[in-house]
Amino acid sequence: MLSDLFDHNVRWAAARRTEDPNYFDRLSALQRPEYLWIGCSDSRVPANVITGLEPGEVFVHRNVANLVHRADLNLLSVLEFAVESLEVKHIIVCGHYGCGGIRAAMDGHRHGIIDHWLQPIRDVAQANCAELSRIAETEDKLNRLCELTVVGQVESLSRTPILQSAWKCGRPLTIHGWIYGLKDGLLRDLKCDCDSSAAKSRCDESFAPPVNTFGSSRKTS
Repeated sequence: MLSDLFDHNVRWAAARRTEDPNYFDRLSALQRPEYLWIGCSDSRVPANVITGLEPGEVFVHRNVANLVHRADLNLLSVLEFAVESLEVKHIIVCGHYGCGGIRAAMDGHRHGIIDHWLQPIRDVAQANCAELSRIAETEDKLNRLCELTVVGQVESLSRTPILQSAWKCGRPLTIHGWIYGLKDGLLRDLKCDCDSSAAKSRCDESFAPPVNTFGSSRKTS
């Protein structure tokens, strides 16, 4: 019942004041987290709880399957505020194994408007079809896709004008890709960090001149 939520809240607030009489005074005075968390809406993956952080220590954005749509004004507004106003130092894109959004994207059934939202997952699957086809078990394949999707969102996030501008201004800001295990409660680093140097290197590579694969050019008279 809804009344239970209010009862829980009263007990929680009383416990916080007992532990620290100045808890709410300090919390209400300033919000200056070092972390922006972009995670899944799944109720089993609460950012504060699984990282052991207190309220005020992590700024949170959540959506189905922790996706980065670069035309999503909700996400972009959160990102801009976190980067430019809160001046976070770390952005964490965190997925989780057993993600219902990943499964829905790949089950071949129509689910409604969310099919459009989940399209980036299918794009990641197509881009990595060779690797995924070598995985025999369906659950293992879906879990690997969970990981690959996080990696893809880190890259997509790094290409936003908000991040590009922050790095150009010399901001010490790093994007991380993590995955959470529902069965063991542990976070795992996917080793796909992206900072200003990594982004610049990728940009330089994309503008590199094409390699001449046909030997030396013939001289013209």
